Amino acid sequence: MSDDLGGDSYLTFARESAGLFKDRGSKFHFFGFPVGSEEEIRLKLLNLKKVHFDASHHCYAWMLGKDGTHFRANDDGEPNHSAGDPILGKIRSFQLTNVLIVVVRYFGGTKLGVSGLIQAYKTSAQMAIESNEITNHFLLDQIRLNFPYSAMNEVMKLVKGLNMDIVEQNMNLNCEMVLSFRAGLKQEVENRIQDMESVVLLRG
Repeated sequence: MSDDLGGDSYLTFARESAGLFKDRGSKFHFFGFPVGSEEEIRLKLLNLKKVHFDASHHCYAWMLGKDGTHFRANDDGEPNHSAGDPILGKIRSFQLTNVLIVVVRYFGGTKLGVSGLIQAYKTSAQMAIESNEITNHFLLDQIRLNFPYSAMNEVMKLVKGLNMDIVEQNMNLNCEMVLSFRAGLKQEVENRIQDMESVVLLRG
């Protein structure tokens, strides 16, 4: 994966996409999903199998993680490397991760040959990507803070200044707050907190 976008960001799908590509009678239904885990991928595949139970093949590829080393391609009965790999190749060429692309084929009676299949699955995957929307997501980190209520204004100034999200908060005389932020800002966040005398950064 390229680091052109910065060390704490990656490209992925903004939503789900679907459509149809036809080639010599065969129908290739393509689907694109943003995903966050193998379990989510398993459920998406299972659902498509239920809907398209009579299809000839359910070919797919997915990629998870910022570094692009966690992936899988599946030909589902098509000739080796004629379906899953072309789909995975498109995911890589657009530098996407945390995505699943599935191409469901209904055989139309005319054999396409290996080169024809490769082109058909490649085209279907590209259409799944181009009919979607690509968005830049940031890897996130979290910290837990402890501070007196009198330091609330100072803490909120930090939250707004670094576009942090409040995940949890417990507001008493002694307050506790869990904050989420861009992973690339971790050192800056910790440095800013160290300059705040009454705010304690809790580990774990």
